Amino acid sequence: MLSVLDHLPTGLLDLEAFRLHEALAGPTLIHLPGRRPEPLFVSVLLHGDEDTGWYAVRALLRKYHGRELPRALSVFIGNVAAGRACVRFLPGQPDYNRIWEDLPGTAGLPERQMMRRIVDDMRARRVFASVDVHNNTGINPHYACVRRMEPCFLQLATLFSRTVVYFIKPDGVQTAAFTGLCPAVTVECGQSGHPHGVAHAAEYLEACLQLSAIPEHPVAAHDIDLFHSVAIVKVPAGVSFGFNDENTDIRFTAGLDHLNFRELPAGTLLGRTLSEKARLEVRDEQGRDVGADYLRWQDGEIRTAVPVMPSMLTVNAQAVRQDCLCYLMQRHPGFYEGAG
Repeated sequence: MLSVLDHLPTGLLDLEAFRLHEALAGPTLIHLPGRRPEPLFVSVLLHGDEDTGWYAVRALLRKYHGRELPRALSVFIGNVAAGRACVRFLPGQPDYNRIWEDLPGTAGLPERQMMRRIVDDMRARRVFASVDVHNNTGINPHYACVRRMEPCFLQLATLFSRTVVYFIKPDGVQTAAFTGLCPAVTVECGQSGHPHGVAHAAEYLEACLQLSAIPEHPVAAHDIDLFHSVAIVKVPAGVSFGFNDENTDIRFTAGLDHLNFRELPAGTLLGRTLSEKARLEVRDEQGRDVGADYLRWQDGEIRTAVPVMPSMLTVNAQAVRQDCLCYLMQRHPGFYEGAG
């Protein structure tokens, strides 16, 4: 399933994301040499409709055409088939960003074995740092995500954005697999198709390549806005929903994704319901049902029960079904004391 190359296939850098299948047989790991041998690992197109990562890598490699890279670079181009169709993943495929750890039902999947092989390869190469590049379907600022609050992780994150999210869930993500090997971040570059996202990601990747080492001193408090992702919100499979449809079980407020990264006061209206049984599923990092802690259902309305900040709210119905409605975050207090 996985192709491993030590060179760029002819014409690869001329291809749009939806045409990568013309040069690549499928998921491909490309190792390129550089002045410093410990490689920067970059994963792109883990979701086929999130193309900013590929265009950022393409821009970076075009810039260094005929020149030595400052550091070795290993690029994993993930779901090429889904990229051809411009969808997150194809029917029958697993989500390529949920199979980097051994989870129930994934151990025997060819895709899980592929990710295990990639991690083993990068461990042997003494990977320097890992960057997983993604897009959002809703309106969000550019931000970075980490699984550890150690200084080197936060330094790598704030090199991309002062807005940083510490998260534990979901499981199986690329950043989780690499956290045990090296400083690892996920960078969220806004919506696909925005040139600013490509430029920002390309500049960031070049900055990472230029690093001789990642600073290990704490990030200054005034240089970071750190949030903790405390819960994930999903629409249960048997509940219908819409954003303008009066006849669905839940009708969300118009422009819902404009609430991302805004600190919402308790009582903020998120939607209306036709039935008291139409509830959202809200689970914390331990998988516990915490819907009553964060949301209030009353008089056919869904409102926040406490002050909270959402991220990744989307009005894309397919994204809601395949992933989630949003994550709920809170500012992380005193993160320097006992960080790690």
